Amino acid sequence: MPKKDIGSMTLKEIENEFSSLGQPKYRAKQVYQWLRKGVSSFDEMSNLPKTLRESLCNFFDIRSIKIKKRLESRVDDTVKYLYELYDGEYVESVLMKYHHGYTVCISSQVGCRMGCSFCASGLYGLTRNLTAYEMLAQIHTAAKDNNIRVSNVVMMGMGEPLDNFENTVRFLQLVSDGEGLGIGLRHISVSTSGVVPGIYKLMEYGFPVTLSISLHAPTDEIRDKMMKINKAYNTETLLKACRDYIAKTGRRISFEYALIDGVNNSTECADILAHRLKGMLCHLNLIPANPVRENDYSRPDDKEVKRFCDMMNQRGINTTIRRTLGADIDASCGQLRKQHLNQQ
Repeated sequence: MPKKDIGSMTLKEIENEFSSLGQPKYRAKQVYQWLRKGVSSFDEMSNLPKTLRESLCNFFDIRSIKIKKRLESRVDDTVKYLYELYDGEYVESVLMKYHHGYTVCISSQVGCRMGCSFCASGLYGLTRNLTAYEMLAQIHTAAKDNNIRVSNVVMMGMGEPLDNFENTVRFLQLVSDGEGLGIGLRHISVSTSGVVPGIYKLMEYGFPVTLSISLHAPTDEIRDKMMKINKAYNTETLLKACRDYIAKTGRRISFEYALIDGVNNSTECADILAHRLKGMLCHLNLIPANPVRENDYSRPDDKEVKRFCDMMNQRGINTTIRRTLGADIDASCGQLRKQHLNQQ
Protein backbone atom coordinates (compact mmCIF):
# COMPACT_ATOMS: atom_id res chain seq x y z
CA MET A 1 0.00 0.00 0.00
CA PRO A 2 1.53 3.35 -1.02
CA LYS A 3 2.35 5.84 1.69
CA LYS A 4 0.22 8.97 1.95
CA ASP A 5 1.49 12.50 1.35
CA ILE A 6 0.96 13.89 4.84
CA GLY A 7 2.65 17.21 4.09
CA SER A 8 -0.16 18.23 1.74
CA MET A 9 -2.92 17.40 4.24
CA THR A 10 -5.06 19.85 6.15
CA LEU A 11 -5.25 19.63 9.95
CA LYS A 12 -8.67 17.99 9.75
CA GLU A 13 -7.37 15.36 7.34
CA ILE A 14 -4.42 14.55 9.62
CA GLU A 15 -6.76 14.32 12.60
CA ASN A 16 -8.87 11.79 10.70
CA GLU A 17 -5.79 9.77 9.76
CA PHE A 18 -4.52 9.78 13.33
CA SER A 19 -7.92 8.79 14.66
CA SER A 20 -7.83 5.66 12.49
CA LEU A 21 -4.41 4.90 13.99
CA GLY A 22 -5.68 5.37 17.53
CA GLN A 23 -3.74 8.61 18.08
CA PRO A 24 -5.23 11.65 19.86
CA LYS A 25 -6.05 14.93 18.15
CA TYR A 26 -3.28 16.83 19.89
CA ARG A 27 -0.69 14.59 18.25
CA ALA A 28 -2.17 15.44 14.86
CA LYS A 29 -1.92 19.13 15.72
CA GLN A 30 1.76 18.73 16.69
CA VAL A 31 2.55 17.01 13.41
CA TYR A 32 0.61 19.62 11.45
CA GLN A 33 2.56 22.45 13.10
CA TRP A 34 5.87 20.78 12.25
CA LEU A 35 4.82 20.29 8.64
CA ARG A 36 3.86 23.95 8.34
CA LYS A 37 7.43 24.77 9.41
CA GLY A 38 8.73 22.81 6.44
CA VAL A 39 10.34 19.79 8.09
CA SER A 40 11.79 17.12 5.84
CA SER A 41 11.40 14.09 8.13
CA PHE A 42 9.52 12.83 11.16
CA ASP A 43 12.83 12.70 13.06
CA GLU A 44 12.75 16.50 13.29
CA MET A 45 9.49 16.39 15.28
CA SER A 46 11.21 16.43 18.66
CA ASN A 47 8.05 16.64 20.81
CA LEU A 48 6.75 13.31 19.45
CA PRO A 49 7.75 9.99 21.06
CA LYS A 50 10.36 8.09 19.06
CA THR A 51 8.05 5.09 18.71
CA LEU A 52 5.35 7.28 17.15
CA ARG A 53 7.84 8.89 14.75
CA GLU A 54 8.98 5.45 13.64
CA SER A 55 5.40 4.27 13.24
CA LEU A 56 4.39 7.27 11.14
CA CYS A 57 7.15 6.44 8.66
CA ASN A 58 5.27 3.24 7.81
CA PHE A 59 2.14 5.10 6.73
CA PHE A 60 3.17 8.53 5.52
CA ASP A 61 5.67 10.28 3.27
CA ILE A 62 7.08 13.77 3.79
CA ARG A 63 7.94 14.72 0.23
CA SER A 64 10.83 17.02 0.94
CA ILE A 65 13.20 18.42 -1.65
CA LYS A 66 16.93 19.01 -1.72
CA ILE A 67 19.12 21.53 -3.46
CA LYS A 68 20.83 19.96 -6.47
CA LYS A 69 22.33 23.18 -7.80
CA ARG A 70 22.44 26.76 -6.54
CA LEU A 71 23.40 29.78 -8.66
CA GLU A 72 23.75 33.24 -7.13
CA SER A 73 23.80 36.34 -9.28
CA ARG A 74 26.75 38.68 -8.83
CA VAL A 75 24.57 41.48 -10.19
CA ASP A 76 21.46 41.62 -7.98
CA ASP A 77 21.55 38.83 -5.32
CA THR A 78 19.02 36.72 -7.22
CA VAL A 79 19.40 33.01 -6.37
CA LYS A 80 18.30 30.26 -8.70
CA TYR A 81 17.73 26.71 -7.46
CA LEU A 82 17.53 23.37 -9.15
CA TYR A 83 15.69 21.15 -6.70
CA GLU A 84 15.70 17.36 -6.69
CA LEU A 85 12.38 15.79 -5.70
CA TYR A 86 11.80 12.56 -3.77
CA ASP A 87 11.43 10.54 -7.00
CA GLY A 88 14.53 11.93 -8.72
CA GLU A 89 12.73 14.53 -10.83
CA TYR A 90 13.85 18.17 -10.95
CA VAL A 91 12.18 21.58 -10.76
CA GLU A 92 13.42 25.15 -10.49
CA SER A 93 12.76 28.12 -8.22
CA VAL A 94 14.12 31.64 -8.11
CA LEU A 95 14.58 33.82 -5.02
CA MET A 96 14.43 37.54 -5.80
CA LYS A 97 15.21 40.49 -3.57
CA TYR A 98 13.09 43.63 -3.81
CA HIS A 99 12.88 46.75 -1.68
CA HIS A 100 9.69 45.39 -0.08
CA GLY A 101 11.19 42.00 0.80
CA TYR A 102 11.89 38.62 -0.74
CA THR A 103 9.85 36.93 -3.44
CA VAL A 104 10.09 33.29 -4.50
CA CYS A 105 9.03 32.18 -7.96
CA ILE A 106 7.95 28.54 -7.63
CA SER A 107 7.19 25.71 -10.03
CA SER A 108 3.86 23.87 -10.00
CA GLN A 109 4.70 20.95 -12.32
CA VAL A 110 7.68 18.90 -13.46
CA GLY A 111 7.85 20.16 -17.02
CA CYS A 112 4.76 21.56 -18.76
CA ARG A 113 2.28 20.41 -21.35
CA MET A 114 1.46 23.89 -22.70
CA GLY A 115 4.29 23.93 -25.25
CA CYS A 116 4.69 27.70 -25.55
CA SER A 117 7.29 28.33 -28.25
CA PHE A 118 9.27 30.95 -26.29
CA CYS A 119 9.60 28.96 -23.04
CA ALA A 120 12.18 26.35 -22.03
CA SER A 121 9.94 24.72 -19.39
CA GLY A 122 7.88 22.69 -21.85
CA LEU A 123 10.66 21.42 -24.11
CA TYR A 124 10.37 17.92 -22.63
CA GLY A 125 6.62 17.95 -22.05
CA LEU A 126 4.86 17.29 -18.75
CA THR A 127 6.27 14.63 -16.42
CA ARG A 128 3.95 15.05 -13.43
CA ASN A 129 2.16 17.49 -11.14
CA LEU A 130 3.75 18.77 -7.94
CA THR A 131 1.98 18.23 -4.66
CA ALA A 132 1.09 21.16 -2.43
CA TYR A 133 3.92 20.25 -0.06
CA GLU A 134 6.46 20.15 -2.90
CA MET A 135 5.40 23.70 -3.76
CA LEU A 136 5.66 24.77 -0.13
CA ALA A 137 9.05 23.09 0.20
CA GLN A 138 10.49 25.33 -2.52
CA ILE A 139 9.71 28.36 -0.35
CA HIS A 140 10.85 26.79 2.92
CA THR A 141 14.14 25.60 1.42
CA ALA A 142 15.01 28.98 -0.12
CA ALA A 143 14.12 30.76 3.12
CA LYS A 144 16.25 28.43 5.26
CA ASP A 145 19.15 28.48 2.83
CA ASN A 146 19.34 32.28 2.98
CA ASN A 147 18.07 32.77 6.54
CA ILE A 148 15.34 35.13 5.40
CA ARG A 149 11.56 35.43 5.51
CA VAL A 150 9.73 35.19 2.21
CA SER A 151 6.92 37.73 1.91
CA ASN A 152 5.71 37.18 -1.65
CA VAL A 153 5.19 34.21 -3.96
CA VAL A 154 4.70 34.05 -7.70
CA MET A 155 3.53 30.82 -9.29
CA MET A 156 5.35 31.53 -12.54
CA GLY A 157 8.03 28.86 -12.59
CA MET A 158 7.87 25.57 -14.45
CA GLY A 159 4.39 24.32 -15.23
CA GLU A 160 0.85 25.64 -15.54
CA PRO A 161 -0.76 26.11 -12.08
CA LEU A 162 -4.32 25.84 -13.40
CA ASP A 163 -3.43 22.56 -15.12
CA ASN A 164 -2.63 21.30 -11.61
CA PHE A 165 -5.71 22.92 -10.13
CA GLU A 166 -6.46 20.86 -7.01
CA ASN A 167 -2.87 20.94 -5.77
CA THR A 168 -2.64 24.66 -6.52
CA VAL A 169 -5.75 25.37 -4.45
CA ARG A 170 -4.43 23.25 -1.59
CA PHE A 171 -1.11 25.08 -1.77
CA LEU A 172 -2.88 28.44 -1.54
CA GLN A 173 -4.80 27.26 1.52
CA LEU A 174 -1.69 25.94 3.27
CA VAL A 175 0.77 28.72 2.40
CA SER A 176 -1.57 31.32 3.90
CA ASP A 177 -2.13 29.35 7.11
CA GLY A 178 -0.93 31.30 10.15
CA GLU A 179 0.50 28.09 11.65
CA GLY A 180 3.22 28.11 8.99
CA LEU A 181 4.50 30.56 6.42
CA GLY A 182 1.47 32.80 6.84
CA ILE A 183 1.94 34.51 3.49
CA GLY A 184 -1.23 36.46 2.75
CA LEU A 185 -3.02 35.59 -0.46
CA ARG A 186 -2.80 39.22 -1.58
CA HIS A 187 0.95 38.66 -1.76
CA ILE A 188 0.63 35.71 -4.14
CA SER A 189 0.39 35.76 -7.93
CA VAL A 190 -1.02 32.81 -9.86
CA SER A 191 0.03 32.71 -13.50
CA THR A 192 -1.82 30.97 -16.31
CA SER A 193 -1.23 30.63 -20.03
CA GLY A 194 -4.98 30.92 -20.48
CA VAL A 195 -6.69 27.81 -19.09
CA VAL A 196 -10.14 29.37 -19.23
CA PRO A 197 -12.06 26.69 -17.26
CA GLY A 198 -9.44 27.01 -14.50
CA ILE A 199 -9.92 30.79 -14.40
CA TYR A 200 -13.64 30.33 -13.79
CA LYS A 201 -13.02 27.65 -11.15
CA LEU A 202 -10.48 29.84 -9.34
CA MET A 203 -12.93 32.73 -9.46
CA GLU A 204 -15.43 30.73 -7.41
CA TYR A 205 -12.96 30.29 -4.54
CA GLY A 206 -12.71 34.04 -4.07
CA PHE A 207 -9.00 33.96 -3.23
CA PRO A 208 -7.64 37.54 -3.21
CA VAL A 209 -4.61 36.48 -5.25
CA THR A 210 -3.31 38.36 -8.27
CA LEU A 211 -4.19 36.52 -11.44
CA SER A 212 -1.45 36.88 -14.06
CA ILE A 213 -2.37 36.06 -17.65
CA SER A 214 0.40 35.10 -20.07
CA LEU A 215 -1.08 36.94 -23.04
CA HIS A 216 2.01 37.72 -25.14
CA ALA A 217 0.12 38.62 -28.33
CA PRO A 218 -2.70 40.96 -29.37
CA THR A 219 -4.24 38.69 -32.03
CA ASP A 220 -5.07 35.03 -32.57
CA GLU A 221 -2.85 34.96 -35.66
CA ILE A 222 0.23 35.81 -33.60
CA ARG A 223 -0.76 33.97 -30.43
CA ASP A 224 -1.54 30.74 -32.31
CA LYS A 225 2.12 30.57 -33.35
CA MET A 226 3.42 31.30 -29.86
CA MET A 227 1.02 29.40 -27.61
CA LYS A 228 -0.71 26.11 -28.44
CA ILE A 229 -3.40 26.77 -25.85
CA ASN A 230 -4.78 29.56 -28.01
CA LYS A 231 -6.20 26.88 -30.32
CA ALA A 232 -8.41 25.73 -27.44
CA TYR A 233 -9.18 29.11 -25.84
CA ASN A 234 -8.65 31.98 -28.23
CA THR A 235 -7.99 35.57 -27.21
CA GLU A 236 -11.67 36.57 -27.30
CA THR A 237 -12.63 33.68 -25.01
CA LEU A 238 -9.69 34.38 -22.71
CA LEU A 239 -10.33 38.12 -22.41
CA LYS A 240 -14.04 37.49 -21.71
CA ALA A 241 -13.01 35.16 -18.86
CA CYS A 242 -10.71 37.92 -17.57
CA ARG A 243 -13.52 40.48 -17.60
CA ASP A 244 -15.80 38.02 -15.80
CA TYR A 245 -13.05 37.38 -13.23
CA ILE A 246 -12.60 41.09 -12.57
CA ALA A 247 -16.35 41.64 -12.26
CA LYS A 248 -16.71 38.76 -9.79
CA THR A 249 -13.63 39.35 -7.63
CA GLY A 250 -12.94 43.07 -8.01
CA ARG A 251 -9.28 42.13 -8.39
CA ARG A 252 -6.98 43.68 -10.97
CA ILE A 253 -5.48 41.30 -13.52
CA SER A 254 -1.86 41.44 -14.61
CA PHE A 255 -1.20 40.67 -18.26
CA GLU A 256 2.26 39.29 -18.99
CA TYR A 257 3.62 40.21 -22.41
CA ALA A 258 6.97 38.79 -23.57
CA LEU A 259 8.33 41.24 -26.13
CA ILE A 260 9.84 39.44 -29.12
CA ASP A 261 11.55 41.50 -31.76
CA GLY A 262 9.65 41.55 -35.05
CA VAL A 263 6.84 39.37 -33.70
CA ASN A 264 4.66 41.31 -31.26
CA ASN A 265 6.32 44.70 -30.72
CA SER A 266 5.06 46.75 -33.68
CA THR A 267 2.98 49.93 -33.49
CA GLU A 268 0.08 47.95 -34.99
CA CYS A 269 0.39 45.40 -32.17
CA ALA A 270 0.27 48.23 -29.61
CA ASP A 271 -2.87 49.67 -31.25
CA ILE A 272 -4.71 46.33 -31.29
CA LEU A 273 -3.61 45.39 -27.77
CA ALA A 274 -4.67 48.74 -26.31
CA HIS A 275 -8.07 48.45 -27.98
CA ARG A 276 -8.64 44.96 -26.60
CA LEU A 277 -7.61 45.84 -23.04
CA LYS A 278 -9.36 49.21 -22.92
CA GLY A 279 -11.61 49.66 -19.91
CA MET A 280 -10.30 46.60 -18.03
CA LEU A 281 -9.00 46.78 -14.47
CA CYS A 282 -5.57 45.56 -15.47
CA HIS A 283 -1.85 46.14 -15.65
CA LEU A 284 0.43 45.21 -18.53
CA ASN A 285 3.82 43.79 -17.58
CA LEU A 286 6.33 43.85 -20.42
CA ILE A 287 8.98 41.13 -20.33
CA PRO A 288 11.90 41.42 -22.75
CA ALA A 289 12.07 37.87 -24.12
CA ASN A 290 14.81 35.57 -22.90
CA PRO A 291 16.60 33.75 -25.73
CA VAL A 292 15.99 29.98 -25.90
CA ARG A 293 18.38 27.98 -28.07
CA GLU A 294 15.54 25.89 -29.53
CA ASN A 295 13.83 28.88 -31.19
CA ASP A 296 14.93 31.86 -33.23
CA TYR A 297 13.20 34.54 -31.18
CA SER A 298 15.28 37.56 -30.25
CA ARG A 299 14.92 40.22 -27.60
CA PRO A 300 14.26 43.82 -28.68
CA ASP A 301 16.91 46.28 -27.55
CA ASP A 302 16.19 48.48 -24.55
CA LYS A 303 15.17 51.42 -26.73
CA GLU A 304 12.53 49.31 -28.50
CA VAL A 305 11.22 47.94 -25.20
CA LYS A 306 10.80 51.47 -23.84
CA ARG A 307 9.16 52.59 -27.07
CA PHE A 308 6.52 49.86 -26.81
CA CYS A 309 5.96 50.66 -23.12
CA ASP A 310 5.48 54.34 -23.92
CA MET A 311 3.05 53.51 -26.71
CA MET A 312 0.88 51.43 -24.39
CA ASN A 313 0.84 54.08 -21.65
CA GLN A 314 -0.03 56.74 -24.21
CA ARG A 315 -2.97 54.57 -25.27
CA GLY A 316 -4.30 54.44 -21.72
CA ILE A 317 -3.01 51.04 -20.60
CA ASN A 318 -1.04 51.05 -17.33
CA THR A 319 2.22 49.46 -18.46
CA THR A 320 5.60 48.80 -16.88
CA ILE A 321 8.73 46.90 -17.88
CA ARG A 322 9.58 43.99 -15.63
CA ARG A 323 12.90 44.41 -13.91
CA THR A 324 15.37 41.88 -15.26
CA LEU A 325 16.83 39.79 -12.45
CA GLY A 326 19.45 37.08 -12.51
CA ALA A 327 20.50 37.75 -16.10
CA ASP A 328 23.94 36.26 -15.44
CA ILE A 329 22.55 32.96 -14.08
CA ASP A 330 19.86 32.01 -16.64
CA ALA A 331 17.10 32.89 -14.18
CA SER A 332 14.24 32.32 -16.62
CA CYS A 333 12.38 29.12 -15.84
CA GLY A 334 13.26 25.81 -17.44
CA GLN A 335 16.81 26.59 -18.49
CA LEU A 336 18.64 25.08 -15.52
CA ARG A 337 16.63 21.84 -15.65
CA LYS A 338 17.20 21.66 -19.42
CA GLN A 339 20.95 21.96 -18.92
CA HIS A 340 20.91 19.23 -16.26
CA LEU A 341 18.85 16.82 -18.37
CA ASN A 342 21.09 17.39 -21.38
CA GLN A 343 24.15 16.48 -19.29
CA GLN A 344 22.71 13.16 -18.13
